Amino acid sequence: MTEKIGAAIAKTGTGPAAMVKQYSQDFSSVLPSHIKPEQWVRLAQGALKKGKRIGDRTELEIAASNNPGVFLSSLLDAARLGLEPGTEQYYLTPRKVKGQLEILGIVGYQGLIELMYRAGAISSVVAECVYVNDHFQYRPGRDEKPVHEIDWDAEDRGKLRLVYAYAVMKDGATSKVVVLNAAAIRTIKGSAQGADSQYSPWQTNEPAMWLKSAVRQLAKWVPTSAEYMREQLRAVRDVAAEGITTPRIPDDAPVDVTGWIEVDDDGHVVDAEVVDRSDEQAELEHDINGGN
Repeated sequence: MTEKIGAAIAKTGTGPAAMVKQYSQDFSSVLPSHIKPEQWVRLAQGALKKGKRIGDRTELEIAASNNPGVFLSSLLDAARLGLEPGTEQYYLTPRKVKGQLEILGIVGYQGLIELMYRAGAISSVVAECVYVNDHFQYRPGRDEKPVHEIDWDAEDRGKLRLVYAYAVMKDGATSKVVVLNAAAIRTIKGSAQGADSQYSPWQTNEPAMWLKSAVRQLAKWVPTSAEYMREQLRAVRDVAAEGITTPRIPDDAPVDVTGWIEVDDDGHVVDAEVVDRSDEQAELEHDINGGN
């Protein structure tokens, strides 16, 4: 725990929720323009109240207090991506590190889908788990989309068997269809940090992690916010080079959204740098680290 943030907690006496409020302007500075900062901050504060309680505090409150720097960095990550913390867009998960709880931020499958939609090239995303008692058929190169039939009257659909995902583009075309079997999921899970922890979404919400695995693979085949933004910027530069005046892009256009390219198997962002906000991030991280 850094001295500065530890002192802030002691001074306010209200814990991590007060920290979120204290750094609200920093989060606001990196949030995409279409998100209301006040609402996002309330979501972040409310997320701390969810989950198992130990005494008069939740595990998330304890984890955030144990390592405020990691907690605030996770929120900064969610803010830059414009995802809702503490939801299936962006999990806030307590993990044990050296015997004490800390918070790990993980981009969820709904967050990945949200980022795809912002690119503006797709009209819908389909992601579904297939269970043993479901009927599933997909022949690559012959079928445009999978056929997935579910017996809705069945009391038990059986164990998880497959997961698939695809996108329908704005022009009506179907993207590549991603299908992962249980063996592929085991490989992904095996490379995920802390997947066997009781706090991991792999343990608390396994179907969601199967879905995330498929959607993450799909993200390699459809336009992302980052790609869309780069194309827009390239187009603006090309037009500017020709001496043509272009209209100003509205503030709520998709190109204002901080993009992403890929996350690793633990849900960490590998590249969220499209608009250069490095100075803002450096300032917040410098503040978090007590000026060191």
